[in-house]
Amino acid sequence: MKKTAIVTGGSRGIGFAIAHQLGLDGCNVVIMATSSEAKNKENLDKLKDDGIDYLYVQGSLGDSKSREELVNKTVDKYGAVHILVNNAGVAPTVRADLLEMSEESFDRVMDINTKGNMFLTQAVAKQMLKQPMEGKKRGTIVNISSCSAVVSSINRGEYCVSKAGISMLTTLYADRLAGDGIFVYEIRPGVIATDMTSGVHEKYDGLIEQGEFPIARWGASEDVANAVSAFCGDKFLYTTGNHIDVDGGFHIRRL
Repeated sequence: MKKTAIVTGGSRGIGFAIAHQLGLDGCNVVIMATSSEAKNKENLDKLKDDGIDYLYVQGSLGDSKSREELVNKTVDKYGAVHILVNNAGVAPTVRADLLEMSEESFDRVMDINTKGNMFLTQAVAKQMLKQPMEGKKRGTIVNISSCSAVVSSINRGEYCVSKAGISMLTTLYADRLAGDGIFVYEIRPGVIATDMTSGVHEKYDGLIEQGEFPIARWGASEDVANAVSAFCGDKFLYTTGNHIDVDGGFHIRRL
């Protein structure tokens, strides 16, 4: 049976690379994004060119009705959900010192990055539990967090807190769902060349030149997509609740 994968924030950047790779792996792909389908025509045409069957759902991860619509439309078209990749996320609109962070900024980032993840995972897990086992597992959930889950950035504290929350959600859902054959994983990207990092390109170029990253280059969206692909296959059947650092070795503590 052909599997169906939902990828939030899947219209561009890391999310699109994940959607494209899962499509190449043989999945139907459901993309959720805040922008219109027409705005992302160039990327979506790539899916068509590669013969990937996809559904585009416009909505906000922070909105309960959008999350419900996403699951309903997926099941209506494909009959089931086998993979969920929680990729969508936002950075603070303004990078403010921790002592100047506003409640509005904190609420916005947490609402999308963490609360949205929590309740979309809940909805998809309930759908997966209605479905039979497919091979040796019932489903796979992959959370895209960040090295910021464990690395302090005091000018975007709300982002760090939101990603640390995703790490705990990975642990909680892995614990709750393992007995039902649904495995949950986390990927922590480091410095990946995307729209989100475009404004700090010079800063990270300097850190790479200074040797802060053992693998001395920017990460690519495809690096993250390949890790997702590995988790979504059948190679990790005695593993759940784990994370992979896709960060060029940045997590390594060195003297």
